[in-house]
Amino acid sequence: MKRREFIGKSAVATGAFTVIPRQVMAGTGKTAPGDRINLGYIGVGKQAIGLAGSLGKCPETMVLAACDVDKLKLERFKQAAEKLNADKLGGGTQTVDTYENYRELLDRKDIDAVVIVAPDHWHAMMAVDAAKAGKDIFCEKPMALTVAEGRAMVEAARKYDRVFQTGNMQRSWRNFRHACEMVSNGYVGQIKEINVNVGKPVMACELAAEPVPETLNWDLWVGPSLFRNFNPDLAPPIESRGWANWRSYRGFGGGMITDWGAHMFDIGQWAMGMDKSGPVEFIPPEKRAERGMQMKYENGVVMNHVDWGEGNAVQFIGSEGKIEVSRSFYRSDIKGLTKLELKDSDTPLYRSEDHYQDWIDAIKKRTRPISDVETGHRTSSLCNIVNIAYTLERPLLWKPNHELFVNDDDANSMLTRPFRGKWDFNDY
Repeated sequence: MKRREFIGKSAVATGAFTVIPRQVMAGTGKTAPGDRINLGYIGVGKQAIGLAGSLGKCPETMVLAACDVDKLKLERFKQAAEKLNADKLGGGTQTVDTYENYRELLDRKDIDAVVIVAPDHWHAMMAVDAAKAGKDIFCEKPMALTVAEGRAMVEAARKYDRVFQTGNMQRSWRNFRHACEMVSNGYVGQIKEINVNVGKPVMACELAAEPVPETLNWDLWVGPSLFRNFNPDLAPPIESRGWANWRSYRGFGGGMITDWGAHMFDIGQWAMGMDKSGPVEFIPPEKRAERGMQMKYENGVVMNHVDWGEGNAVQFIGSEGKIEVSRSFYRSDIKGLTKLELKDSDTPLYRSEDHYQDWIDAIKKRTRPISDVETGHRTSSLCNIVNIAYTLERPLLWKPNHELFVNDDDANSMLTRPFRGKWDFNDY
């Protein structure tokens, strides 16, 4: 893992070469090679299989490579991706090459973009390296494990002019967008509170050590995080039907605060137009608890982490009524509101019907997608600060423009984390 040596070899370039002129392919129903966007997947567990299917529906995409530290999961993904490729090629073949070290994948100049689906503690390192290597990026949510890492990802994407989509796909769902438009255009009056019900904050990892499977490179799985011994709860075997639970533990994830909070707090941020900002005060409950955090914005709105009766859902309370939205329902106590069309005088939000095609279209146009890196960072940083406030058990004043706490060295020290060995990304 010689980082600087790898970076020196990586080309900061993008764009596929045209083999067959576009006009020759017109009318065939196939994508000309010059219009194709070649993908590499980094991290190929359960979530990557689903993403490959969604991105595979974009006619421009083709999977060329994949990387994982688990040999069995890597082989499973290879077979699935090659079938997707064959279906798209009408029976033709496109091999998917596999790697254990993601930097070897990034070194390939025929890969235009990468899909990062590794655990959260790897996101920043992989994304910064990908930006340096000239790759556009789709990174699963929550975008970053710490505030400092999120900001580094933003700076790298901007410096190397990369198109970066965060996996906050609810922004591409009609009901969530419509709810935010109703709020932002004043259809429920002045917003007083936003209630968000997601699960528990991050916790310490006290899992017992177990033998490492022969097919897993555990040292590389841990990567830049402080080392701890293997437990299948962190990296379950391929036959497991459940989700890996690394997301619950400090050093690897941020609990349900970041896992589901990255979806639901994100909707609150969007509705208030806070994609480049955030709360100015975080107030935890007086006694240690798993809910009860208040996030106060400069405009006076309070967003609460509270169980308001519906799981993984958002409730907007305004002076004229309320809106409640989740993946399974969309409702309001204002009659007809959920079906209401915007007026010409209203301000619409970014409209995306497909989160994955939106990224691909942005790559082709060199524009910013619906959940750009700055947006993903502001949402993940809010979630990370909620975890900090729960941990310290005291109110925190936050300066969104400077991304620092006011007069609190302990809290500011938690905006980053120690890195193991030689892993770093300070030279982006």
